[in-house]
Parts: sequence; C-alpha cells; structure tokens
Amino acid sequence: MAMNKPSGSYRVDESVRLFKNPLLEKLSHVHPIVPLLVWGPVAGWLIWRAIALHEISLAGLALIGIAGLLTWTLAEYLLHRYLFHYEPRTEAGKRFIYLFHGVHHDTPQDKTRLLMPPAGALPILAVLWLLFDFVLPSPWAEPFTGFFIIGYLIYDYIHYATHHFPMRHPAMKFLKHYHMRHHFAEESGRYGVSSPLWDWVFGTYPKKTERAD
Repeated sequence: MAMNKPSGSYRVDESVRLFKNPLLEKLSHVHPIVPLLVWGPVAGWLIWRAIALHEISLAGLALIGIAGLLTWTLAEYLLHRYLFHYEPRTEAGKRFIYLFHGVHHDTPQDKTRLLMPPAGALPILAVLWLLFDFVLPSPWAEPFTGFFIIGYLIYDYIHYATHHFPMRHPAMKFLKHYHMRHHFAEESGRYGVSSPLWDWVFGTYPKKTERAD
C-alpha cells in the first residue's frame, strides 16, 4: 500500500519511505548500475537482430537510430511536463504523482530514486513496444525500440550525473545548471534533462540565457 505524502521538510539527500509494505518499498529503490545491466542487453539484442537477422543496412540502422533517440527526447519532455508535473485533484491522483516524481523534488539527491526501477519501467516499456510494433512496419520496430531504450539510458545517467557529479565539459555543465534551475528556481519550465531541444520548441525554454556556472 502506498503511503500518503509524508509531512515535514527533508534533507535533499534523504530517502523518504513510500510504502508500508517492505517489499514494495525495496522495489522503489534502485542501485544506479541496475538499469544499465537490465536494459543495456535488451537494447543490444534488438539492434543485433536488426543487423544479423533482418539484414538492415548501416545507413538504415543510422536513420532508425536517430529516429529512436529523437523520439525518446520528446517522450522525456512530454512525460516530465504533462505527467510528472500534473496537478491532480483527488488524493489517489496526488499519491500517484508523488510516487513517480514528487518525491524526487522533495529529496532530489536521493541516490536510489534518481533512476526508474526496472519493476516500474517494465510495464511502461511493454506498452511502448506494442505501440511501436503496431505503428512501424517490420522489421523496423526492433531497432527503433533498441535505440529508444538507449536514449532512455542516456537520460537516466545524465540525470544521475547532474545531481551527483561535477560537470567539466561545457555541454554537461550547461545541462547540470539547466536541470538544477528546474529543481531550485522554477519548476514550470526546463523540462528537458538530456536536452533542452523540446523546451525551445514548445516555449518552456527560459527567457534569460542559461550559462554553466
């Protein structure tokens, strides 16, 4: 059973208990390496099938790869803006949003809740696979999904790095500053994490020029 949003203030690196059930609570945490170990082989297998079994050319693979990665960045933006920051009216809705994202804003440095646990990602990916397989002609759904997963992993580890690592490369310093502003200055914008592209497209890019401090 999910707990209501805990009351009080927290350290940014604190871990908030979300479930009364100890198993569910354990499943809500994830070691940072786990998503890579779980989803990396899946992505690799799908792309390998595209080359070895379906004999997709490298040019075709590059094009579907760009499409998959770009689609992930759009999904990342839309989910963050319209689902994770949705303001429900019911108590059940509020608990749902808090479980998915509100807890991250309360304790943004919690290392075990920066990445999506496989138990939560699996049903989402299953639905997306059915959608991709329905929309894309065979055999393109497999490599598209593989690159989509790679985009998700890139996002996950950029997100983790922005919270826990110093950024020395200018592009990474920019992303860190951009995301920290979302947390600590203005939540209604800067929804991109791995890229500010869709913030720019949809008008949620900040008016003032961002800089990496």
